[in-house]
Amino acid sequence: MNPIRTRFAPSPTGFLHLGNIRSALFPWAFARHHHGAFILRIEDTDQERSTPDAVQAIIDAMAWLGLDCDEGPYFQMQRMDRYRAVLADMLTRGLAYRCYTSPGELEVLRAEQMARGEKPRYDGRWRPENVRDRRPPEGVAPVIRFRNPDAGIVAWNDAVKGAIEIANAELDDLVIARADGSPTYNFCVVVDDLDMRITHVIRGDDHVNNTPRQINIMRALGAEPPIYAHLPTVLTPEGDKLSKRHGARGVLQYRDDGYVPEAVVNYLARLGWAHGDAEVFGVDEFVGWFDLSGLTSSPGRFDPDKLKWLNHEHLKRLPDPELASRLAPFLAAAGIEAGHGPPIARVAALLKDRAATLTEMAEAAGYFYRSVDVDPALLAGQVSAANRGALTELHAEFADLHWTREMIGTALKAAAERHGLKPAQVMMPLRVLVAGTLKTPAIDAVLELVGRDATRARMKVGLRI
Repeated sequence: MNPIRTRFAPSPTGFLHLGNIRSALFPWAFARHHHGAFILRIEDTDQERSTPDAVQAIIDAMAWLGLDCDEGPYFQMQRMDRYRAVLADMLTRGLAYRCYTSPGELEVLRAEQMARGEKPRYDGRWRPENVRDRRPPEGVAPVIRFRNPDAGIVAWNDAVKGAIEIANAELDDLVIARADGSPTYNFCVVVDDLDMRITHVIRGDDHVNNTPRQINIMRALGAEPPIYAHLPTVLTPEGDKLSKRHGARGVLQYRDDGYVPEAVVNYLARLGWAHGDAEVFGVDEFVGWFDLSGLTSSPGRFDPDKLKWLNHEHLKRLPDPELASRLAPFLAAAGIEAGHGPPIARVAALLKDRAATLTEMAEAAGYFYRSVDVDPALLAGQVSAANRGALTELHAEFADLHWTREMIGTALKAAAERHGLKPAQVMMPLRVLVAGTLKTPAIDAVLELVGRDATRARMKVGLRI
């Protein structure tokens, strides 16, 4: 059996969104599962829209998600000599021919066919058997068309959609090189897949209509086509196709917003594939389980809330030192000097049950490293004549207290009991005084990390003592 070889072949005409990158994830996972090769091919023949920045964005997005390639990136624009050689060979062998039909003639042909209720298609007027002694018109640069089979069907067993067949009579003679000599998409793809020995083409189902044409060209060149697996469309929450036009965000925007790659891979894997009831899993588990039989043919609907939930689950799974290393850049981006305060790993461990993204965690971590501006209205709603005495006593008691979470918690409860208060009547105002918010992890754990001096200083300001 030939080794598995898959590919991801994006066009560098803009950023990759989640729907795009899923077409990289599945062939990557399939190659890794079978110890095969994963190839990156940049289809950059659209020179007007292709940009170096878009190429770099593709490479950066794949690197962030850990989708490493074994070969490439290959660039189609660097393979033009190869395409021209194949075109010349096809012309020589009668597999292709020059067509001098002008755009105006094609429009007239299309209008006549539609008026008769026929499907618009090229009528083969410049096929060699139809030309006879007709001479090419002067001053018209021809296109090159593939001579599609006239009869029979082109069929394949799609690994996702099942058996598909198209009558060759439905397919006209495809243009494989434009009048300026540049090869077209469907032709380049076939040559690339042949040269790169691709065994499995795993791509979006918007390519289903291209597949019969590519199969016919491939067979004309003497090769058997690869196995095709056409992935179902990814939809927006509203049911539209996920696209830039419908608000899709670039993959790297999720990185910048504090999502971790393990969560994005996990989410994309579940968007069109399943392994039993597995919901939260790591990249290695995914690769170990992945098989084409788990792919579904139904469209997946993007759910940002589900992605955020998964991100939270993966944050909680990370060891505290690893979580700290990932949090550090977000603290710096928020202007927080983490060197002047508690170890980041301890802060991350305390916050990871509450923050769904690294950005949220960095925002929540601010009070561990710098003083807070307390909303006077919030403070007035928490500090009253009933609890001010207990808080003032605690400020003094904290000066000599053995500063551990256990001892802090004991002191808070004792102060509340002495003053006939519920523990929350002491703990909630302390949250406001020290953290500037009512929403924190356990206040005894927070105070331990904030530290004795910072805690007392903030209490002094808020209580005006």
